[in-house]
Amino acid sequence: MSINNNLNSISNTIPENIALIAVSKTQPVASILEAYQAGQRGFGENKIQEMAEKFDILPKDIEWHMIGHLQSNKVKYMAHFVHLIHGVDSFKTLEEINKQALKHNRNINCLLEVKIASEATKFGLSFAETEKLLKSEELKNLKNINISGLMGMASFTEDNDIIRTEFKNLKNFFDSLQEYKSFNVNPTILSMGMSGDYKIALEEGSTMIRVGSAIFGSRNYN
Repeated sequence: MSINNNLNSISNTIPENIALIAVSKTQPVASILEAYQAGQRGFGENKIQEMAEKFDILPKDIEWHMIGHLQSNKVKYMAHFVHLIHGVDSFKTLEEINKQALKHNRNINCLLEVKIASEATKFGLSFAETEKLLKSEELKNLKNINISGLMGMASFTEDNDIIRTEFKNLKNFFDSLQEYKSFNVNPTILSMGMSGDYKIALEEGSTMIRVGSAIFGSRNYN
């Protein structure tokens, strides 16, 4: 199937209020343009340099999402254009995003990454660490960021019960965060679900899914 057909197939199976982010990491510009011409506007990258290069080339109404693990020293390369940063897992990183956003007179939207899988390779804050960050007085000093919600990645397993439980736990935690709402905390986005598990994620309350191979096919890792 073509990228256009893949997008239509996915779009027809998800509610209109669900945000679909096309994971375009390692994909050539031509493939992104094909998705763009099919109506897709949100694209996710995991390397800032690659995303910045694509930003320079591609239409400016594209919304770029940084979905990979974020190194603080790279924030400056995307601060002028990034739409949403998904993988924030430390206060230090939030401070750097705020610093770079201020330089560009922007307010940058961020998602806190919560570790819901048991795998050691997964990044993210624990539930307790997330609550501690949201309660902190230091957070109130960051005027140029907006914590828009949470992101989580389920375990890499074929056991759907494990995946469902992890997503359910994150949704329950997400619902409890409304008490922390403030000028820079507005938790409305729950980003969970990828090509292999987004249907379960949607059933458990995801509002944003990140889909790559189901749209573009197998990635080119060269």
